[in-house]
Amino acid sequence: MPRWLWWTPLVVLTAVAGLLVFRQGWITAHMTETDVINHYADRYVSEHGGRKTDCHAVPGAVAEVWLEVRCGGVVIYPVDRAGRLLRRDPSEPTT
Repeated sequence: MPRWLWWTPLVVLTAVAGLLVFRQGWITAHMTETDVINHYADRYVSEHGGRKTDCHAVPGAVAEVWLEVRCGGVVIYPVDRAGRLLRRDPSEPTT
């Protein structure tokens, strides 16, 4: 068996991992505030009713929070730069 064939699985795994990391970086780099607000406004409508226009965003007050999407004056979604919902309450699981 040729020696290069032994290294083929490592090369393939490295290339796939590199592509996945590049893809995640591309998504994060091109995410806008509008994308995040629309996503959490849709979530608010599906969970609590109301309208998408009830939601707006303000800059986060602490370093790890990029935006706080506030909906209906009651629900606040703290979001990091990758678009992930941060834990709102220590007893509440992150989804």
